[in-house]
Amino acid sequence: MTRTAPRAGVATLLATAMSLAVGGSASAQDYEWPRLLVIGTAGTSSGSFASTNGWAPILQKEKGAVVRVVPEDNEPMRYRRLTDRKDIAISSVSAAEMRFQIQGIGGYSATQPRPQRLMWHHNDTPWGYVVAGDSDIKSMEDIKKGGVRVTEGMFSPPMSMTVTQALPAFLGISQEEAAEKIEYVPASSYAENCRSVVEGKSDVAYCAPISSVLSEMEGAPGSIRWLPMSLDNKEGWAGYLEHRPMLVPSTMSLGVKTAQGVDGVTSNFVYSVPADADAEFVYNMAKWLNESHDAYKGTHPLAARMSLELFRGYLDRTPLPVHEGTVRYLREIGQWTDEDDVWNQAAIEKMDAWMEAREAAMADAQEQGVRPDFQDEAFLAIIEKHTKDLEGFRSRL
Repeated sequence: MTRTAPRAGVATLLATAMSLAVGGSASAQDYEWPRLLVIGTAGTSSGSFASTNGWAPILQKEKGAVVRVVPEDNEPMRYRRLTDRKDIAISSVSAAEMRFQIQGIGGYSATQPRPQRLMWHHNDTPWGYVVAGDSDIKSMEDIKKGGVRVTEGMFSPPMSMTVTQALPAFLGISQEEAAEKIEYVPASSYAENCRSVVEGKSDVAYCAPISSVLSEMEGAPGSIRWLPMSLDNKEGWAGYLEHRPMLVPSTMSLGVKTAQGVDGVTSNFVYSVPADADAEFVYNMAKWLNESHDAYKGTHPLAARMSLELFRGYLDRTPLPVHEGTVRYLREIGQWTDEDDVWNQAAIEKMDAWMEAREAAMADAQEQGVRPDFQDEAFLAIIEKHTKDLEGFRSRL
């Protein structure tokens, strides 16, 4: 009795198994990159813009896609370009900004609710309060003395809320008291926001020391200083984080020398995509960002913060859902667990609940003839009615 047939059958099965095993990598190798890839970032003075311009040319060279980095300093506009106009495929955005976008806070209340997903970690950006080097303001407590001008970044709802609500809470004063003691100076761009203190237009500004505009300011005559936000001020931080729950109190260690060693906050920036972004595109982007990290990590200090190790650490505390393409890649390389599936699914469901509630509010407003306007009390009351029972997004600390 011959055993040739069974051996042939085993050989066939082995060949089939091998072809299936390499199928994933073959499909990744065969992936046809888009001819044009547009990435939206904050303005040209931001670390977001500079660091993305560090890796974008390398991706273009390696994969053949024309990669354009488009600076868009107006945060709600960049959100619309990603989710409605869809003339950008990826957005560099802070996790704090995403919370505002999801929950329709401030200027986002009148925007169309659109679900997003994390594609990759961009950076962990330090933030703090900066003054001119010769300023009489030496500490956060000095702001409470009154007669102080604080710049309000009108281009970003979280930036505005930070100085008008979170800052007074940190100082232990009410918003009414703040209105008496603080003069808010509007700024229409991030660069204008920060430069205001060295141009004599304002006394205090909320800025990230990794931004190129801060290097420019530090090198100017008189230089700059940073106001310590003491990590020991538990009561102050409790109030601050009520308004900015996605931030983490920390000592600044990146950016200009004047900021290093000063207590401030860390705000994580991510690369986000619409929830319905093509899974193959996101998978291949995640794969490239990880596998080519050595090729681009030296192009900018923030590019070094895009490592798999830092991303994996961020996944242990982010409340934001991760795109299925990224999940697939992370699972393939052993960096995604069944436990991750649990919190990610919960995050997806939470985001969906916010989307549904805000869509219902929009429909309700239309039926009542109320125009969507973030300054219209009637519209805001409708939003509140539909979303008041929902749990907000905050870091999983």
